[in-house]
Amino acid sequence: MIKKPELLVPAGSLEVLKTAVMFGADAVYIGGEAYSLRAKAKNFTSDEMKAGISFAHEYGKKVYVTANILAHNDDLSDVDRYFSELKELNPDGLIIADPGLFMMAQEICPDIPIHISTQANNTNYQTYRFWHGQGIRRVVAARELSLDEIAQIRSAIPADMEIEGFVHGAMCISYSGRCLLSNYFTGRDANRGACTHPCRWKYAVMEEQRPGEYLPVYENERGTYLFNSRDLCMIEHIPELIAAGIDSFKIEGRMKAALYVASVTRTYRAAIDDFFQSEATYHANRSHYRTEIARCTYRSFSTGFYFGKTDEHNQIYDNSTYLNESVYLGTVEMVNEKGWTKIRQKNKFSVGDTIEIMKPSGENIGVTVLSLTTETGEAVDAAPHAGQVLFVELSVVPAPGDLLRSNQNKKSE
Repeated sequence: MIKKPELLVPAGSLEVLKTAVMFGADAVYIGGEAYSLRAKAKNFTSDEMKAGISFAHEYGKKVYVTANILAHNDDLSDVDRYFSELKELNPDGLIIADPGLFMMAQEICPDIPIHISTQANNTNYQTYRFWHGQGIRRVVAARELSLDEIAQIRSAIPADMEIEGFVHGAMCISYSGRCLLSNYFTGRDANRGACTHPCRWKYAVMEEQRPGEYLPVYENERGTYLFNSRDLCMIEHIPELIAAGIDSFKIEGRMKAALYVASVTRTYRAAIDDFFQSEATYHANRSHYRTEIARCTYRSFSTGFYFGKTDEHNQIYDNSTYLNESVYLGTVEMVNEKGWTKIRQKNKFSVGDTIEIMKPSGENIGVTVLSLTTETGEAVDAAPHAGQVLFVELSVVPAPGDLLRSNQNKKSE
């Protein structure tokens, strides 16, 4: 019998963790305020981590905490305290790349399973066997591996060892994310959680004897964004991922908003469940998955390294913008006795607009905004201030946990 893969979803805040759980994640991975590779994400305080783990466990879901920086000496001074805190919070796993942090985690919180991060460059079956010998039961595959290589690893490692693989999200120009560009240009080390994403910048060439004379870089006149990779999307290749032996389908994006997480989680949840209902059902719905997955921010899609080496078609040369086919308006926090919806508004919308209720079940309901009222009871015609608490009267009453979005097509940096 084929094992159903885990759907592992990122969360950069408690709000997004709750969205991931409600929209179908089996597990969520988060970062604390230290030792995580997404220092620019909101990340979780100790109290938020405790609340998030409790919330996920109420629904039978898991939470993994990243501590996957490549540490320098001065990073180690506070590790004992941090891992001791995690021991008390008792997440379902720690994601670690650095052997030094690995040893310290084993010593301080030996009962928490450790997963070896993609940052450790796990590219062959002997590496997996090495980590199995250290007591590890899950390793995250390097993004440079093909499905054939992963299948070879699966056949050469113990049956109780799990392979976690990225199936969706941003790709890094550097080997499994080990990038030096950010540190070189800005002094912010990507390998210690402070990446400034210089792979998305526009570049020119300067000849040594002609300082200040910048020569544009063209590749067949398509542009100059040499390092700007397309996003990975494997929604149309669920059978191949399962056949290769990947146990956990990992979504990238701990800096993404709730709309991205809801859209991607809900769509992969449906695709996995449909495949396990019948392969015919899955194939019949593939175009629907592709449409739904595009209704959030993304750079145009590719299949990464999974079907062989990448080529010029995996890069975006003419711009560094995201495509954004829907706009996140807010998450339904509650519905009062009048049937009005309380949200903390994220983007502008107005009375009379047609928007959409996005439900965890997969249903999308078009509705009209009938009225808007502030927290103090003032009626307003529009909601231009991000973060404002509003009560929204809609032509259809949503449920707590639903997301509201508008269907405006636009680009965002």
